[in-house]
Order: sequence, then structure tokens, then C-alpha cells
Amino acid sequence: MKSITINGSQRESVGKKATKALRNAGQVPCVLYGGDKPVHFSADEIAFSKLVYTPNAHTVVIALEDGTTFNAILQDIQFHPVTDKILHVDFYQLFEDKEITMEIPVVLVGNSRGVKNGGVLRKNKRSLRVKALPANLPDFIEADITPLKIGGKLYITTLENDAYKFMHPDNTVVCQVRRSRTSVDVDDEDEDEVEATAEVAAQE
Repeated sequence: MKSITINGSQRESVGKKATKALRNAGQVPCVLYGGDKPVHFSADEIAFSKLVYTPNAHTVVIALEDGTTFNAILQDIQFHPVTDKILHVDFYQLFEDKEITMEIPVVLVGNSRGVKNGGVLRKNKRSLRVKALPANLPDFIEADITPLKIGGKLYITTLENDAYKFMHPDNTVVCQVRRSRTSVDVDDEDEDEVEATAEVAAQE
């Protein structure tokens, strides 16, 4: 999984007055959990842009000015209700031999047979919660929708991988092709013929 580096400074004071002063200076107060004790630090707000404003999943390297580094993941983030400025960020420390649970985005690939015949693709899960060792965390989970016909559903069980475990029930639907007004009912042996007809019509 790709990693983003956050350069920060350890905080000596964690009171409300000190926190307010940090925010006024364009700094975001942060806490790293998961180790022997919480680590309080701050970082420039702009440093979080590639971590927060993206659908992609990343791990984080927290680099403090004293040379100390920590591997972590984003655990929680608080925004101002009006301005959407980042108010506070919580991280959770990673260890090579300790499994971690994380939300991983789903990427759909292929061309659904049902969509070609007029069905509508519905994405039920844009991300999935997985548990794995840090080294086995994927950048994304690839789901092939090619075999899906109208009324077909892609269950999470078809995406199982030995490197990580899904933290969802086996009957979780990742995506499905629903019927639409323009959809066509076809048998398997007729579907190729319908698709070919649609391709010819599109070329005319």
C-alpha cells in the first residue's frame, strides 16, 4: 500500500489554549494511539490534503522533527461544521506483526453483460473493511463485473483473498445489475446475439 509522509512537531502542551493557538497558526493537533503511550503532535493543515481529500487508501509515516518516525493509519478526523477546516486528527500506530482493520476502496473492472443489455449497475459498497498485516493491506480491491447479467449480484465471497480477511457477512452484496425500462430479457445462449445486435445498431 502507498504511504504518505506527515512531518510534525511533538506537542508539549495539550490544553485548549495551546490547541487554539496551533489552529490559528495553521497547524492541526494530532494524537497517535496504539503504542506504549499516546503521542501528541501537530502538523501543517496542507500536509493532510493527499491523505484526506482522496478516495484512495494510504498508510502514513509520521516524521517528527526530533527524527522519530512512526508507521500509522488514519483513525479519525474532525472537521469544523461550518468551514470544513480540519480540527483534529487521530492516528493508530502500525506494527509489522500485528493485524490492522482498514477501509479499502473497491474498483470495478470489466463490462457487465447485463449493463450491455440495458441494465443499470448499482455499486452497493464503495469500500470494504478488511483485516490484515500492514504488509498485506491492498491499495484497492478489484471486482470483475463482466459476468453479471440483469438481476445478478456480486457477493463479497467472490473477492476472498488469502492475504486479508473481510470484516463483512458472506451475504454482503458489493454491486448488482438492476433491471431498467430499456433492459432486455435474454437466455445465456441468446445474450451474445443481443449484444452483437446492439453493437451494430450503435455503429449505424
